[in-house]
Amino acid sequence: MRLRFCRTGRFVTKRFVFEAKAIAELKARAISSSVQNPTRVEVVLALLAKPIMAAVNTKSGSHKPTFLTHAVNLHRKAKPPLSEHLVGNIIYYVNTLCTDDDVEIDDLVCQLREAITRLNGDFVKSLQGAGGFRNLCQEIKDEAEVYTEVKDRILFTGWCSFKGFYDINFGWGKPIWVSVAGFGGSTISIYPYIVLMNTRLGDGIEAWVNLLEDDVNLLQVDKQLLAFATLDPSPLG
Repeated sequence: MRLRFCRTGRFVTKRFVFEAKAIAELKARAISSSVQNPTRVEVVLALLAKPIMAAVNTKSGSHKPTFLTHAVNLHRKAKPPLSEHLVGNIIYYVNTLCTDDDVEIDDLVCQLREAITRLNGDFVKSLQGAGGFRNLCQEIKDEAEVYTEVKDRILFTGWCSFKGFYDINFGWGKPIWVSVAGFGGSTISIYPYIVLMNTRLGDGIEAWVNLLEDDVNLLQVDKQLLAFATLDPSPLG
């Protein structure tokens, strides 16, 4: 299923920074009767998703159904929660099907919340024990069969809940800036993905966006996005 979402070409990385004030305004706009307490990650994901979907669909001239795929940490979803100190990653990729790149931010936040809520304690329990792997394979197969018309995927992963990046000290002091590895114009086959992580003060979010170069060129001039985010500001303030 994943291979059909890969796109081949020159991928580049851009960094968009959302300050605390902008995030607060986004959260206020995203409040609805369904989600009265949108999170920082949800509103930033929703704002980014709209122009990225529009950019990805520009070449085709029409909107195609797109998966917004969010990597979810299952440690906290289990009942009781699994220890954060377990070795290895215990994550699951939850998909939000978006059929309209003109969706409002509050509606998109609702869709994201609904998809993630499905990953509850009962879901985690179904993946455990002797039949867990079989259940997982069936879940993936069922989704692939239902959404055969979906051709694009945008993967989001959030590191904002990971603590301690700026407290690491290898002997020459604490870091003044923590980043992720990106692409400097590499020609590869992957699907677009975005990494969210905290700014140095912890109240803002840095979005590391990895897209095909043509798509990035459209994204970095999107007025709605730039009304809330700054493109590649100096990490030194």
